[in-house]
Amino acid sequence: MTSSYHIMKSAAASPAQTVPKANSMASGGVGSNNSNGGGGSYYDDHENHLLHVNSGRLSSAAASSAPGPTNGGPGSDAEMRWWWRTRSLNAPSPFQQFGPCGRIMKNSAMVMQIQDPASQRLTWYKPPLTVLVIKKKDSQVLLPFVQLVEWLVQEKHMVVWVESAVLEDKLLRDDVKLENESAKFRQVHGDYCGVRERFLALREKLVTFKDGRDDLTDRIDFIVCLGGDGTLLYASQLFQQSVPPVMAFYLGSLGFLTPFQCDNFQEQVTNVLEGHAALTLRSRLRCSIHRKGERRKESLQPAGSSLLKPSHHRYLNYIELNNGASSGANNNYCNPHMSSNNSILVLNEVVINRGPSPYLSNIDIFLDGKYITSVQGDGLIVSTPTGSTAYAAAAGASMIHPSVPAILVTPICPHSLSFRPIVVPAGVELRISISPDSRNTSRVSFDGRNDQELNHGDSLRVTTSIYPVPSICSQDQISDWFDSLAEGLHWNVRKRQKCLDELSDLTASGSEDTLDEFDNLKIYDASGSSLDT
Repeated sequence: MTSSYHIMKSAAASPAQTVPKANSMASGGVGSNNSNGGGGSYYDDHENHLLHVNSGRLSSAAASSAPGPTNGGPGSDAEMRWWWRTRSLNAPSPFQQFGPCGRIMKNSAMVMQIQDPASQRLTWYKPPLTVLVIKKKDSQVLLPFVQLVEWLVQEKHMVVWVESAVLEDKLLRDDVKLENESAKFRQVHGDYCGVRERFLALREKLVTFKDGRDDLTDRIDFIVCLGGDGTLLYASQLFQQSVPPVMAFYLGSLGFLTPFQCDNFQEQVTNVLEGHAALTLRSRLRCSIHRKGERRKESLQPAGSSLLKPSHHRYLNYIELNNGASSGANNNYCNPHMSSNNSILVLNEVVINRGPSPYLSNIDIFLDGKYITSVQGDGLIVSTPTGSTAYAAAAGASMIHPSVPAILVTPICPHSLSFRPIVVPAGVELRISISPDSRNTSRVSFDGRNDQELNHGDSLRVTTSIYPVPSICSQDQISDWFDSLAEGLHWNVRKRQKCLDELSDLTASGSEDTLDEFDNLKIYDASGSSLDT
């Protein structure tokens, strides 16, 4: 988590804590907790100890920040629905006893959390001060972008960060030599004269960063994305550890991950800043490449050196030849898109494919060190539930809600009729390598970026990251996701079948000629002979 927010852990308490009972509306009608019952539990990966979830009990911190009147009763219908869902999942508890003797072994190293998705609410423990605004490169986004930045600076008195490339946008600059531009650009430049003047008045108050150079870790409290799904993927790439809450506005083409509309952004952003928002924790994949014969000298390797471009590999070789000493500007080189443990985090998927080679890919898959199968085909997709509706869905995988802890393994055009997409538990480690007898190497990309080659003997390791992307919901987790399925993918859209009453009405209102045709209908049996109706 970042420095100014946390996710409300509703109905959760440490075993050592005494939690007062909530009223019947807060408890959802569930009785007191039984340690051997089905109340559910989860592990806290920061404290490394088990926290029991008490069904029907609400922690004092959650109760104090829960919506509703001060007398404990629910307020609006939305608040009432939230209070009813302030409980744990009815999931098996790791402390549960099975019969007189059996129980699950205690393991303090577990990092998985099982929590009621509807109870994941955003709360700020201090007012957010810095906001990062990310916009897509499109002239249609300039007006809402300037309106949002102007409102955040003047009305909310927040420190606004933007990408340095925004200041270089020719439509937002007044020093462009229009005589060197096309007639169409000069026309568009003139149309945005008012927008440009408003932006120039704010320019000196903005803080800029450059992708690939500046590290934003622990500097941003809140993120606003203006554009399509790619803006959310870009925001995820910028933060390779803890990610601030992300509020995504739909200004793109598909908008599957952008539930907010810009019409009344002032009211919507204010609600989020006041802590009235639900969250979807979108899990990410932690990917790392291990090269064949790679010498592990961590002191000589900057973050994520195995995922760097060849020019950076040459720089690392230079450092190694000089016993770790370097000089000049490159001495401060770091790749903020790589975490300190030589890995990269992806929100959608990591894709292994055959690239331009005419031969099939031959890829071996290991799950927690155990050989599972080999992929012969165009490649393999390893995706999160968020990415299940992207490339994986196009390749035939099931669409999975982002709150489901899972990893999807989907083949790309497999050379086998029996190879179907599979879903494995979140937290397992997948090791993917090129088969020794493969005719060619493979290419690997991470959320469509950082494309590079996987050679024979190299391996790609993928597991679930403990740093999700907290995506702010417009309504709630269920409504947002199914609305996206219906609007973005037209899921389950078909022509409605008429009911029997409508068919009977149709036949009853027909003409005499139509009724005569029904009288003359014949039914044929399997032998070809006809039977009168």
